[in-house]
Amino acid sequence: MKYNQLGNTDMKISEVSLGTWALGGDWGNVDEKTSLKALHHAVDSGVNFFDTADVYGSGRSERLLGRLLKERSETIYVATKFGRRDNFADLSNYTYDKVKAYCEDSLRHLGTDSIDLYQIHCPSTEVLENMGVFAVLEDLKKEGKIRYYGVSVETDDQGNFVLDHTSASSLQVIFNILRQKPLTNMIAHAADKNVGILARVPLASGLLTGKYSKTSHFPENDHRNFNRDGAAFNVGETFGGLPFDKAIELVDALKWIADGRGSLADAALKWILQQSGVTSVIPGFKSIQQIDTNLQAADTKPFSADELKKISDFYWSSVHDYIRGAY
Repeated sequence: MKYNQLGNTDMKISEVSLGTWALGGDWGNVDEKTSLKALHHAVDSGVNFFDTADVYGSGRSERLLGRLLKERSETIYVATKFGRRDNFADLSNYTYDKVKAYCEDSLRHLGTDSIDLYQIHCPSTEVLENMGVFAVLEDLKKEGKIRYYGVSVETDDQGNFVLDHTSASSLQVIFNILRQKPLTNMIAHAADKNVGILARVPLASGLLTGKYSKTSHFPENDHRNFNRDGAAFNVGETFGGLPFDKAIELVDALKWIADGRGSLADAALKWILQQSGVTSVIPGFKSIQQIDTNLQAADTKPFSADELKKISDFYWSSVHDYIRGAY
């Protein structure tokens, strides 16, 4: 496992880390014993960074990570998020008292005294531009409740605002082979500012595993069902913002990238790992098998310069105009 410095922090994190949204239950049913075994397997395999949020299963994912921390002696970094338990666009939910309460709830779930990386969870642009929440985070940092803070953003404009006006240590960005726009500006800008980049939705909600077709169905409690067109939250979080049927066609056209690379998922993650400025990719998982598939990407054959250009040209000519949610 390769470890990269996360921006201006003291953390060197695994280049393939893991997101725990699926453990919360918004991806269909999950078993807690299976989830905990998978978490232990990840640490055994060299993963030292996990991303979660207070709304994933109403704290379920945080509590599972808390159990993991109690049962392991290795250094494990946890990033969690706040801002989606209540109205994410309401400025009154970002006051000192409110954010401190969110933070203390997460600390209880995790069983720790301090959160390694505390992230604003996809706020509105108005919340960012108001700037008040950043003063709150600086206060929590001084108090020792958090060590560093970052922002999970929906758009390039939001990311660039954070980079230009705050002391955030990281940006969490929707970034995958079907959502390449951040490369053109935001990711390079972050590198110049010494801010870490966490690539989320790296497999476009499972599209880039290649196992779905236009006739695939998802459980009612899976966001790939209830948020397919943005009914519950930003549509960009589901399938990277692509209409499902069109996305299936685009994935079919990309299946050549798996040749000599084991699987489509391995190839898709490898493409992200080859992009300069990305600190870590954080695919989700439900099982040990899915973790192993994710981790194989680090050793997968890299893309040639010609292949990278072909992928870029395909995105800009055939994919970009169909993306939704990147307002």
